[in-house]
Amino acid sequence: MPINFTVVPVEDNEAEKSTLEGVFREEHDENIPPQRQYSVDDTPRESSPFINIIDQDQENYYDGKNMALFEEEMESNPMVSSLLNKLANYTNLTQGVTEHEEYEEGVTKVRVKGPQMGTFIGVYLPCMQNILGVILFLRLTWIVGTAGILESFAVVVMCCTCTMLTAISMSAIATNGVVPAGGSYYMISRSLGPEFGGAVGLCFYLGTTFAGSMYILGTIEILLTYIVPNAAVFVAETKEDESVALLNNMRVYGTCCLALMALVVFVGVKYVNKLSLVFLACVVLSIMAIYAGVIKTAIEPPNFPICLLGNRSLQNHNFEKCMKTEERNNQTHTTKLWDLFCDSPYLNATCDDYFIRNNVTEIQGIPGLLSGVIKDNLWSEYGPSGMLVEKKDQLSVPAKDKSRNINLPYVFNDISTFFTLIVGIYFPSVTGIMAGSNRSGDLRDAQRSIPTGTILAIATTSFLYMTCVVLFGACIEGVVLRDKFGDSVKKNLVIGTLAWPSPWVIVIGSFFSCCGAGLQSLTGAPRLLQAIARDGIVPFLQVFGHGKANGEPTWALLMTAGICEIGILIASLDEVAPILSMFFLMCYLFVNLACAVQTLLGTPNWRPRFKFYHWTLSFLGMSLCLSLMFICSWYYALVAMCIAGCIYKYIEYRGAEKEWGDGIRGLSLNAARYALIRLEEAPPHTKNWRPQLLVLLKLDSDLGVKHPRLLSLTTQLKAGKGLTIVSSVLEGTYMSLGAQAKTAEQNVKAAMHSERTKGFCHVVASSNLRDGFSHLIQSAGLGGMKHNTVLMAWPGAWKQAQDTYPWKNFIETVRETTSAHQALLVAKNIDRFPSNQDRLGEGTIDVWWIVHDGGLLMLLPFLLRQHKVWRKCKMRIFSVAQMDDNSIQMKKDLQMFLYQLRLNAEVEVVEMHGSDISAFTYEKTLVMEQRSQMLKQMQLSRNEREREIQSITDESRSSIKRKSLPGGESGAQLIHDRNTKSHANLNNKAAVSPEHHMTWTKDKLIAERNRNRAEPNMGVKDLFNLKPEWGSLNQSNVRRMHTAVKLNEVVVNKSQGAQLVLLNMPGPPKNKGGDENYMEFLEVLMDGLDRVLLVRGGGREVITIYS
Repeated sequence: MPINFTVVPVEDNEAEKSTLEGVFREEHDENIPPQRQYSVDDTPRESSPFINIIDQDQENYYDGKNMALFEEEMESNPMVSSLLNKLANYTNLTQGVTEHEEYEEGVTKVRVKGPQMGTFIGVYLPCMQNILGVILFLRLTWIVGTAGILESFAVVVMCCTCTMLTAISMSAIATNGVVPAGGSYYMISRSLGPEFGGAVGLCFYLGTTFAGSMYILGTIEILLTYIVPNAAVFVAETKEDESVALLNNMRVYGTCCLALMALVVFVGVKYVNKLSLVFLACVVLSIMAIYAGVIKTAIEPPNFPICLLGNRSLQNHNFEKCMKTEERNNQTHTTKLWDLFCDSPYLNATCDDYFIRNNVTEIQGIPGLLSGVIKDNLWSEYGPSGMLVEKKDQLSVPAKDKSRNINLPYVFNDISTFFTLIVGIYFPSVTGIMAGSNRSGDLRDAQRSIPTGTILAIATTSFLYMTCVVLFGACIEGVVLRDKFGDSVKKNLVIGTLAWPSPWVIVIGSFFSCCGAGLQSLTGAPRLLQAIARDGIVPFLQVFGHGKANGEPTWALLMTAGICEIGILIASLDEVAPILSMFFLMCYLFVNLACAVQTLLGTPNWRPRFKFYHWTLSFLGMSLCLSLMFICSWYYALVAMCIAGCIYKYIEYRGAEKEWGDGIRGLSLNAARYALIRLEEAPPHTKNWRPQLLVLLKLDSDLGVKHPRLLSLTTQLKAGKGLTIVSSVLEGTYMSLGAQAKTAEQNVKAAMHSERTKGFCHVVASSNLRDGFSHLIQSAGLGGMKHNTVLMAWPGAWKQAQDTYPWKNFIETVRETTSAHQALLVAKNIDRFPSNQDRLGEGTIDVWWIVHDGGLLMLLPFLLRQHKVWRKCKMRIFSVAQMDDNSIQMKKDLQMFLYQLRLNAEVEVVEMHGSDISAFTYEKTLVMEQRSQMLKQMQLSRNEREREIQSITDESRSSIKRKSLPGGESGAQLIHDRNTKSHANLNNKAAVSPEHHMTWTKDKLIAERNRNRAEPNMGVKDLFNLKPEWGSLNQSNVRRMHTAVKLNEVVVNKSQGAQLVLLNMPGPPKNKGGDENYMEFLEVLMDGLDRVLLVRGGGREVITIYS
């Protein structure tokens, strides 16, 4: 629908002297460093997607002094008038590049604002010139004679359909915005991303370079075969050496021609551009001469007789008369043909058996359009190398001796022929459809001209090729068509014999056409390589981005000439053609893929002006390209794919990161969205469970990672698989810490890259660390792709901290993960853990299996041993037995369980003997409680002190009320006595109990509680044996400390030399009043161990014995 714009002029108030420019520049200079001038939101912005900003002056940037309402957004969102002005002055020339002609002539020309070429000159004629070339003049007649009219027509239709579908896809991409210089590479890279763009761009570059080799070889073949055959440097002494001599001549002259063409391109591209019209005129005149000759054959066929011996075609450039003998002065004389087949010129000479048995026949090589020869040329005539070219319907008497003498002047196949070879040789004749898109910067209206000109050029050339196939088969004798080098028509170019007025029109026209095409390839290929190098996606190609002062790609030209020389050393047009067919087909395949992907994704930016496209057409074109690749040559196709794949992986791992809004990124987003929706439908099965980590990092004062070994452990644990979210929290508001958060995120990403940790990074700002970590635990991840395990470092200096925040945050994080049913891994002495470069040669990973919490304890060592750091470490599992358990049977059961889990580990059952609570335990508990009280006294804030005073006042009021009540004092005393008795009972149980249970179950816990209730008066006398200060201790703390001390003794005894110790992590107390005691218990439990990983399960089974 049409959109109407109304431009409203707004008068400026002359009285206002303060401009937006001054106000904003002052603000800009204060807030943003000069080295990194980002936008107001401190985000590095891409260059404008519309324009290249060449003029950096900002004098007219803030045009509207009366637009104060928008002045704060003016830097990031320019006024419409400024935007339209820059769009009008758009140029696709790179900054600093001077036009070649201007640089050489030393004058600065006035540039025309708008490119002036239209559809016909800018797109149609260049495409025609690139499509029509060497294959048409040198091989099309041979293709028709070898494959027959029907199969040749099928090959032409298949190849032209492929290019037409590719042109439709290319038109859609080219009209979806401005396409700067770079043509197909630019379109593919911006549509499919830098990896695909670089791989296919380099393949297209190689194809263009080998096309230059093919054109140069065609030029030399015309020169040495049809123009000056006596100029050969290598002359064959025998018939067997002719092919070798021809190849060597091609190499020598081809190298010289390449050097001359490269010199022309180096000296001045303007000469190539000026000669291109001459070369195009040669092509047009040659085609007109062919059609004129076809018309003339219907009226008066040309006289090009060919000589047949039996049904075999003969090379007639060594004799004039097609006869064995002739009558002169009533005497029979032998001819030159006799001399070729006999050992002497006399009639009684010994001659070739086939020569004696068969007669010599002379027929017209060009019988004409109305001769009916088309019926003989419908079918194919494939054969091996060295097969004689024969006329099938001609009478022939076979010779007794079937051996063939290579010195006889027969015409024979120089190579083995088959259908796929024909396809590979023919396809380069339909390439060149990108010529119009490569000139998009020189067109008046590229979005209109590229589709129209390219499709019309393909339609025209397709019509020419199809009609030529039929007309060649209808006008030329089959044995002449199969004669590749015109030996049967006195070394004339076969297509030249059909031309009017003279074969030299085609010879000279095709010679200059091949020269021009070779020069165009040597001009375009270096610029394509320079464009790829300047994009910076392939690091080792950066040297080719440099050139002369005027921007000419000197180094790229040298590289192109070197690769082109490889094709020339191959020296065979028929062997070079399939190579470049592979590279062009791969390029066309990805053009179709790019269009199909963009269409199916339906991204908002996909709005081509060319509307006659559909994803099914692109998919059909892509399938046809892939099929043609394997039809032409399956091994060349595999080699081309391997080259593209290697380049792709190189760019992926070593290349610069580019974000071009490509379709593959959009495809990844769609696939990720679909997968996330599917993941959320049901929780993962136990067999698919793996630790999806949320790593909680601590940052130092410089916003760097304080414990990078935590990332090393993450890498070793994950081995690059599963989800990893690395996160941290900055204390403050996002408005004030936004820049610091982004800096910290970049630092964390750098640390992740150095530690080879694959995952996501997220740094948030929160009013306090506690809330920040809580929000991360709750909301990290997306949909079904959420973390199930939290990894963090043990707060090693929590005792020396001036405040309680570190360990309180730690304990609250433990509670959060437990509440969220997530597993928790806490690494002690994380800085002593091995880096990814270390290799632990010997040692063990010891697992202390105290309680079963889902099997995570046994799964973690298995995952660690997948990494090369821990691969040589052995796994040991220790289990704690009660005194009434059968330790031997328990060990057997555990070994069977591990066998069913497919885990290799040594098993040991440790018996915990009952013992009294030691004085060390009491002293440790006393120190712990005294320290807790002291910290509480020291860390009371002002508000807490006020609340303390208020609570004391309330207590005194309540005590006054209790005194007024009857029996109040005795009631208080009774409560005190009960408390003392309960403490004594607990003490008695801890001290006198003959056994200590370490592996707890629900039933055993209930039985233990019932036994405590049943024996209320036990151990009262033992209370008097304690020191006075021990009697006031919390007996629950005493028991917990006793457990920690005894278990630590056993663990240190067994696992002090282990590389890593994994322990069950006891849960925090439900009463927050004992948090600091909980930290002390854990500290005692891990005392004396080097590397410890505390593990707390998430409440679900994570390992199974079933397949």
